[in-house]
Amino acid sequence: MSSLRVGIVGLPNAGKTTLFNALSRGGALVASYPFTTVEPNVGVVSVPDSRLDRIADLAGCQRRVPATVRFVDIAGLVEGASKGEGLGNRFLANIREVDAVAHVVRAFEAGNVSHVEGSVDPVRDAELIETELRLADLEVLGRLLSKARQLAKSGDRGCLTRIDCLERAEEQVGGSGCLTNRELLARDLLQSVPDAGLLSLKPTLIALNVGESRQEAERLEREIKEWAAPRDIPVVTVNAEIEAELAELDPEEAAEFEKEMGIEEESLTRIAGASYQLLGLMTFFSIDSGECRAWPIPEGSTAGYAAGRIHTDFEKGFVKVEVVHEADFLACGCFSAARDAGALRMEGREYIVQDGDVMHFKFAT
Repeated sequence: MSSLRVGIVGLPNAGKTTLFNALSRGGALVASYPFTTVEPNVGVVSVPDSRLDRIADLAGCQRRVPATVRFVDIAGLVEGASKGEGLGNRFLANIREVDAVAHVVRAFEAGNVSHVEGSVDPVRDAELIETELRLADLEVLGRLLSKARQLAKSGDRGCLTRIDCLERAEEQVGGSGCLTNRELLARDLLQSVPDAGLLSLKPTLIALNVGESRQEAERLEREIKEWAAPRDIPVVTVNAEIEAELAELDPEEAAEFEKEMGIEEESLTRIAGASYQLLGLMTFFSIDSGECRAWPIPEGSTAGYAAGRIHTDFEKGFVKVEVVHEADFLACGCFSAARDAGALRMEGREYIVQDGDVMHFKFAT
């Protein structure tokens, strides 16, 4: 897996590019009219993880390489996008290429920034985006079903499982209620119909972009969380404008301003963390040749798979791996002390990696 790709989507003037700049320090153009973003802005940013520096200090590593997230600022969607309205076709194509979606929903009033729907209503806006994605998916499902049924008529019995899975997906995506069991449906489709790539089943979080009125923000946050809960969609509340301003300050000034504003954790940390959870990812740390590096991998991955993330030669020539969990490593203070305490172990290819494992691979060329 390369960098985790998170697509920032939403209605025009919701604050997508402002949030992108807060996350990536990208300096992308921000304006008060729709479709400022035509081609997606892309920024690769480091994932904050305090464990990396602590491990590197104890291991004597000068070079530290954090995990990264690739944020993609995608053009604003409007009603009718599933039929090509606005920049609909390009918008939908860009969403297909990301691993997870951060849906920016506007919850702020601004006289100089018009709202394409005429008023601030986060639930309405979230439903509009959801509807457009489901309509686009129904079109894809219809084409795939038509083709599968034609193949079945010609005697291809192998299409029956595919047809059954597509029909169940069409029933759920086209239903009047909210989509539930999205992860299970996505897994079934991936196994039976890997070319489906449904947009409404993408792992999604909502970034509620609030203004400075705390009371109004709390009310709108309650409403959107009530909407998102049955869909298993997490909600992260941000003030993108303030955090974009923070991103332009030097670290000391930014820390002081965050303290004054009561910002306990930056948007990047919260959105990256929520994205990791959505995709079932965890982090292990490798130490080699004076470098300490953080690697995101799916939960339940083996040591052999983890080795392959570093280099294909590591996986092919895997011999064994030295493993110590980050908490034990920090408690012991060094590798030799961890080995004496029995916290440093030798594991084989099938060892299931744990979040926070510090690993040094042995391989044969």
